[in-house]
Order: sequence, then C-alpha cells, then structure tokens
Amino acid sequence: MNKGVVGETYNIGGRNEKTNLEVVTTLCNLLDELKPRDDGKSYCEQITFVKDRQGHDRRYAIDTSKISNELGWKPEETFASGIRKTVQWYLDNQEWVNHVQSGEYHNWLTKNYS
Repeated sequence: MNKGVVGETYNIGGRNEKTNLEVVTTLCNLLDELKPRDDGKSYCEQITFVKDRQGHDRRYAIDTSKISNELGWKPEETFASGIRKTVQWYLDNQEWVNHVQSGEYHNWLTKNYS
C-alpha cells in the first residue's frame, strides 16, 4: 500500500487458476475430511451439472504480474492453504453462518448501518 502509485490499479490474486469444478471438488474433499457426512458418502456426490447459461463463467483468472513486478507483492497463502483456512473458519463459526442464512444478520446490519 505504501509503495503503490496513486490512481494505479493492481490486481491481487493467488496465481491459482482453477475451473469452477476444481474449486467445488476441492471444497467437497475438504468437507469430507473436516466434517464428514453422517451417511459416510462424499460431498462430491451432491455435485449436479446443469445446462450452461450463455456467458456463464467457466473459470476466473487475473494477471497479477503488475503488483508482483512493481511492488514485489506475492500471496502469503497458496490456494490449498487459504481454502482450507476459509472452510475451517466457516465450520468453526456456525452460529454466524446461521445468522446469515436466517436473515438475522441482514436485519442487524440494516438496523445498525442504515
């Protein structure tokens, strides 16, 4: 942040181009390990394929060479370590997840930040 040029744009990413299916499979495999299903089946069995929509993103990728070359920035996490920490955070914070899913979190935000 201190080395950047005001007005410039820097793409920040993990240098880990993945397809949507690779990301979903990774998430399922992590859940298989960290919170196995009661029936013993893999979460991957819940993946279903639908007809692609026109313009549907099959992958996400950005060029991070500018921030790397000009500012010396590089990610501290790999995709594998970052996604594992993210999944674990959600599993460890189920009460927060429940508030978001129920709409209580939205109501709290609206009440406190309107």
